[in-house]
Amino acid sequence: MSKKKISNKEDSLSFENLLTTLEQVVSRLESGELPLEKALTEFEYGIKLSRQGQKALQQAEQRVQILLQNNNNESLSNFTEENK
Repeated sequence: MSKKKISNKEDSLSFENLLTTLEQVVSRLESGELPLEKALTEFEYGIKLSRQGQKALQQAEQRVQILLQNNNNESLSNFTEENK
């Protein structure tokens, strides 16, 4: 039985690539064609990807909260190309 492990390369996946990989894992599991051991391995891999994605989302949320707190006194304005 070969186990898929999240390597350092996969640890550095962008959130979008991580989501795509997780969707592929879900598709393989939903196909119902995997033997039990392979399905369990894929499920474990999917859980690891899911946790990694949750962590990335939490970090992004914290960054947004920090930015909003730091700019609490500033008024909001409409976005224009000049505001970049």
